[in-house]
Amino acid sequence: MFNLPTSERNAPGFVRDAILAVMQRIGEPISVTKLTARVNIEIGATPSSSIRSYLLLNTPGKFLRTERGLYQLNRPIANPQSTDETGAHQTVKPFCYGSAELYRQDCLDWFGAQDNNSIHAIVTDPPYGLQEYTPKELTKLREGKGGVWRKPPNFDGNQRAPLPRFTVLDKDQMRQLHEFFFDWGTALMPKLVPGANVIVASNPLLSYFVSSTLVSAGLERRGEIIRLTMTMRGGDRPKNAEREFPDVSVMPRSMWEPWLVFRKPLEGRVKDNLRKWGTGGFRRISDERPFGDVIKSAPTNKSERNLANHPSLKPQNFLRQIVRAALPLGKGIVVDPFAGSGSTLAAAEAVGYASKGVERDQNYYELACTAIPKLAKLRTTLDEDTASTVEAS
Repeated sequence: MFNLPTSERNAPGFVRDAILAVMQRIGEPISVTKLTARVNIEIGATPSSSIRSYLLLNTPGKFLRTERGLYQLNRPIANPQSTDETGAHQTVKPFCYGSAELYRQDCLDWFGAQDNNSIHAIVTDPPYGLQEYTPKELTKLREGKGGVWRKPPNFDGNQRAPLPRFTVLDKDQMRQLHEFFFDWGTALMPKLVPGANVIVASNPLLSYFVSSTLVSAGLERRGEIIRLTMTMRGGDRPKNAEREFPDVSVMPRSMWEPWLVFRKPLEGRVKDNLRKWGTGGFRRISDERPFGDVIKSAPTNKSERNLANHPSLKPQNFLRQIVRAALPLGKGIVVDPFAGSGSTLAAAEAVGYASKGVERDQNYYELACTAIPKLAKLRTTLDEDTASTVEAS
């Protein structure tokens, strides 16, 4: 709905329309703080003062304020799973492939429609800094016009892919990041079965912040999985002063990626939880080898990117290892609330797990519908020293 040219995104009433769209989807009273966080996801950074002004100016014309300081639309509201581009209610029907289901929806709205104690594991690669996947920044990325996304200098004659700049996040954006992940964790908690693993990709610059926020939402921190890979991030000389300071790197060259590990608190002991819910640990690689927290990987290769051209695409070789480990008994449902190109769902399909994914961006949703079957059919070679993927014949 909001993937519009810059001139239209700055048009009068754009913020108002975003407020109306959020309230239409949620279908229940909401605070200004939470409303601001949701609008920021819709259209990018928007001051809470602007949102509050629209609410006050249009009350009681469009909005009603309850005694608890919450706002809702000034008419009866159904609680639909989704709305179309005109705001009309529609039933969400997923794209299905094998045991995978993909929904085009906002993940917070999707969680609200799920049964409690219905999700056995989360494996997801969310927007690390939140800003980089707003419609505003995605438009800039697709038009090659920069913004949060920065194209690093060429390396050994090779053009490097754009990377989001998390060092540019200001205090207000960090606050929005906290609010989003707290709301996400709070919405997720009741839907998880006790002992469910929650594995969240992150970035060394922001992992501490996301981790503390999800713990405050009720999840137990259980460590990190380290993906050892040369990401091409960092190691650059000072911009526009490369020759003046040839022996200086602004930041260390990134050679690893943290995947944060959490768990919903157990019911009783681990063995009790395993018996009742089938969760509470990690599936071993073999009788002799437990699942470890360091996985040697490699940048996603060209053949996979040709199948799923997403800026955050992770290799199937790596994803299949963590997806397989996430269900200790090999039973249950793995969910990816930020499905992107569907690579997590493809990994689950490849290892024989049922999965569900949610993706709000129309372009990435359509990409995932074509990419999931192709990625799932890839044949991977798992080796302690190498990680390579070749297309199945």
